[in-house]
Amino acid sequence: MKDFSRNVTQGVERAPNRSLFYALGYTREELERPLIGVACSYNEIVPGHMNLDKIAEAVKAGIRAAGGTPVEFPAIAVCDGIAMGHVGMKYSLITRDLIADSTEAMAIAHQFDGLVMIPNCDKNVPGLLMAAARLNIPAIFCSGGPMLAGRLSDGRRTCLSHMFEAVGSYYAGKLDKEGVEDYENNACPTCGSCSGMYTANSMNCLTEAIGMALRGNGTIPAVWSARLRLAKHTGMKIMELVERNIRPRDIMTEAAFRNAETVDMALGCSTNTMLHLPAIAHECGIELDLDMSNGISSKTPNLCHLAPAGDTYMEDLEGAGGVYAVMKELTKKNLLDASLLTCTGKTVAENLEGVENRNPEIIRPIENPYSSDGGIAVLKGNLAPEGCVVKRSAVAPEMMVHKGPARVFESEEEAIAAIYAGKIAAGDVVVIRYEGPKGGPGMREMLNPTSAIAGMGLDKDVALITDGRFSGATRGASIGHVCPEAAQGGPIAFVEDGDIISIDITKCSITLEVDEAVLAERKAKWVCPEPKIKTGYAARYAKLVTSAARGAVLE
Repeated sequence: MKDFSRNVTQGVERAPNRSLFYALGYTREELERPLIGVACSYNEIVPGHMNLDKIAEAVKAGIRAAGGTPVEFPAIAVCDGIAMGHVGMKYSLITRDLIADSTEAMAIAHQFDGLVMIPNCDKNVPGLLMAAARLNIPAIFCSGGPMLAGRLSDGRRTCLSHMFEAVGSYYAGKLDKEGVEDYENNACPTCGSCSGMYTANSMNCLTEAIGMALRGNGTIPAVWSARLRLAKHTGMKIMELVERNIRPRDIMTEAAFRNAETVDMALGCSTNTMLHLPAIAHECGIELDLDMSNGISSKTPNLCHLAPAGDTYMEDLEGAGGVYAVMKELTKKNLLDASLLTCTGKTVAENLEGVENRNPEIIRPIENPYSSDGGIAVLKGNLAPEGCVVKRSAVAPEMMVHKGPARVFESEEEAIAAIYAGKIAAGDVVVIRYEGPKGGPGMREMLNPTSAIAGMGLDKDVALITDGRFSGATRGASIGHVCPEAAQGGPIAFVEDGDIISIDITKCSITLEVDEAVLAERKAKWVCPEPKIKTGYAARYAKLVTSAARGAVLE
């Protein structure tokens, strides 16, 4: 099928349009074929994107081989690791909507018949998935692939989360500068999305699980030639999707989102998936409820403990059979809807034929899981009436139930200064507020404070709660997405130093042990602080963004 591009390539009235294609060097023969937009996120600032030019060339080769004409255009991406710990992190989540909006504009303006999306890192993947859902023209994904794990000078494997924790260890006097430099020089040895089950790899794996990418998209390392072969096959496959008119909303159904959340729980993905899946679903006209996540988690065993939850990495998951092997385990207890259509043109069941779990140490058999419930939990209580999120699989057993006094900070900077200064004691509950979607604005990740706590050896003694969010590299009792956020007058705005906070992850509850009458008095006196950013895109974003409980979508 060649439908949309006729509006810019066919008929005498489109001669002016064709003349501009000729100015680009396209031939009449190329314009007779379907035009396939290739949204490539290549840049020279994100390690996960520095190889995407090569991926794009392979995708375009596949498109040409299957009879299409590829047309590449750019999409932006932020490196969350480089943006971490300063004002730049306010501009990470908000790029998700910029990416979706700009891709929508490019695709409609130029009337592409199909799209191949080439993302890799954190907000780039969901932003392009949102665009695919919104546009609903045939689309498929080929990401840049994960980074290989690093090796320290003594041979131990390492990764970015260890690097951040090394800084905390240094401030605690547990590691010298030479030790920090060992991590610095070895934690990130190649291009690719950082090597643990962090947000980028979580979303790339879930793109497979939801049916929008071919097998291996989430796990084939960036530096392997198999990634280029995957890209070529992806380019070929988009031509089949265009011919059969298979569109994103044919694939990303409500049942497909349930499949994705089930795989999410089994893999132990980043808590950021609890922002991104609802936002993508919203573009499909589907509203995902956070409560649904706990229902799925309660019956989905956690089968993987990749970094930061354990000492295995994305290359190990690929060796064990990848996302499909995890899905195969889940089908043994009928936890997935295997009848659903995917971008292969086949059903989930057909895709999984012949798939095996090649390493039960990396992917636990479903009869022998790490836990009987999933990797993420949504907690509710008077501190978070609309919910908050924790990566349960990365919490030490000692911290599954915790009670302690609040140590309240009005920003990430205040909290990290106190942590580095040794002012946080065992038993404390660190509260960081006014970092939500509106209050931040932009809902910063809190990898620096959580890594400092872990690096100082306090991850089994101290909890951290915020209306901001956490990197997938975070471990410990780190509870984010507290809703309503402080800037909306949520209860987190009324917590005071010394208030007792009770956390029970096993029961999905979080309680501020302060009398309701006292909280009402505090609320009556509360005045929302002035916005931290009053101009530009971030200020506009703050006015439009909704609660994290709804995926922080714009309205």
